[in-house]
Amino acid sequence: MRKSRLSPAIQDRLIEFFVSGTTARTAAALVGVHRNTAAFYYHRLRQLICQVVEDSTPFFGEIEVDESYFGGIRKGKRGRGAAGKVPVFGILKRGGRVYTKVIPDVRSSTLMRILEEKIVPDSIVYTDSLGSYNVLDVSAFHHVRINHTDQFVEGRNHINGIENFWNQAKRHMRKFNGIPKEHFNLFLKECEWRFNNPEPKAQLAQLKQLVRENLA
Repeated sequence: MRKSRLSPAIQDRLIEFFVSGTTARTAAALVGVHRNTAAFYYHRLRQLICQVVEDSTPFFGEIEVDESYFGGIRKGKRGRGAAGKVPVFGILKRGGRVYTKVIPDVRSSTLMRILEEKIVPDSIVYTDSLGSYNVLDVSAFHHVRINHTDQFVEGRNHINGIENFWNQAKRHMRKFNGIPKEHFNLFLKECEWRFNNPEPKAQLAQLKQLVRENLA
């Protein structure tokens, strides 16, 4: 990745604003650079995050999985499969990390490829009542289904963790007033990284290290 022409001091300030969740436009005004400069630097930070966020360690234990749709309000079909929205699949280890992936559809074959790659057999997998998860009943996993029409939580039978992540991710993305579809995965992986590294000081240290190795 090409080195940045910005001074180390300006880069440090932009990284701090990025970690705090400040938009590039606001950061540009506070730092004293053009808004396009700040936006491009933010873009490069997200590229760095996307390069390091992948973790090949498989999930095991109690796992929540769910699908969600991202995008602005569109006319026409609503809910699952809503027109113009981006489908995303998520896996969350209770008390641990989350993994997300943009998917073409929510068919059983699509989801099972990811589940078999990312989750250790004999793990307990909690899902909602989407029909695509029926295949889990005859899989190597212990499948627990939550019917949201009846209840959202019954003891440990819930998917509140992954749904909490979706809420956090959508709240973070909403401040940008629209994200280009070709860059959506970068923003998604940023949200995954923030969730898996919740301490701002740790985020700051990690980003500065990545910048030193790639942009400085």
